[in-house]
Amino acid sequence: MLQRREQVTAAEVARELEVSERTARRDLDALAMAGVPVYSIQGRSGGWRLVGGARTDLSGLTASEARALFLVAGQASVATPAVKAALRKLVHALPEPFRVQAEAAASSLVMDPQRWGSSRVEHRPPRRLDELQDAVIRGVQVRLGYVDREGAETERTVHPLGIVAKGSTWYLVTHTDAGRRTFRIDRVSSVEPTGDPVHRPDGFNLAESWREIADRVDRMRTPLEARAVCTPEGVGKLRMSLGDRLEVGGSTVDGRIEVVIRGYNEYALAGELAGLVEWLEVTGPPGVRDHLTLIGNALIERYGT
Repeated sequence: MLQRREQVTAAEVARELEVSERTARRDLDALAMAGVPVYSIQGRSGGWRLVGGARTDLSGLTASEARALFLVAGQASVATPAVKAALRKLVHALPEPFRVQAEAAASSLVMDPQRWGSSRVEHRPPRRLDELQDAVIRGVQVRLGYVDREGAETERTVHPLGIVAKGSTWYLVTHTDAGRRTFRIDRVSSVEPTGDPVHRPDGFNLAESWREIADRVDRMRTPLEARAVCTPEGVGKLRMSLGDRLEVGGSTVDGRIEVVIRGYNEYALAGELAGLVEWLEVTGPPGVRDHLTLIGNALIERYGT
């Protein structure tokens, strides 16, 4: 109230905080005795003021509110430079006990809206998300119950490092005795904090770690590589069609661009590339070229004159 109004009376404090004037005066005196630079002015226009415009915590946030704000606004994958700068300023206005958890919340979550091999979808958080998010922010190990894709249930102790939403699927990134591991949160059956502190690898960055994980998974899903040459004006078309599955190399002697394209198998990849023949010539492997020939013959048979 003092920071907002510059000067208040005991009657105003009592009215707004719904206490007696005697309690208001006692609490204002207690502030002064606690070291807050508050002083009283006597007389008709008197009241209580802060010495020299002194300031303290401006946020008024509780610990959970501060965590929630930094969690949403500070997501490593979406925070703009302006948001990050604002959060840096806000963290200095927080009481000391709130700061560590608020800053941890800002780096505890990555939102990756692109579903594996598909488009953006809405997020529906799984039921164990809040417990795991709390463990990440507080930096405590958890005993994790987990059901794998075959339905087998196991338990293990993990060091939670961060949470990622990939399309509609949520993942927990952890450190374990076997190294870095990622768990689907909708397969987590139980979460039991151990109280032991998380051992966070030096230099760990959740966004960078997730990019490495996502790239590794993408390569596992698209293990086949086709080689081709593309006209310069066609490279942009390929980028729009293929996204991260396209790797652009150097120029050839005839001015075309060498490219490598990843796909699931020869037939599926040939089907994708058949619509790009205006700009693209596939040079290998032979199986992809053979499938392109079959596709071309089928198109001529159906649509040719």
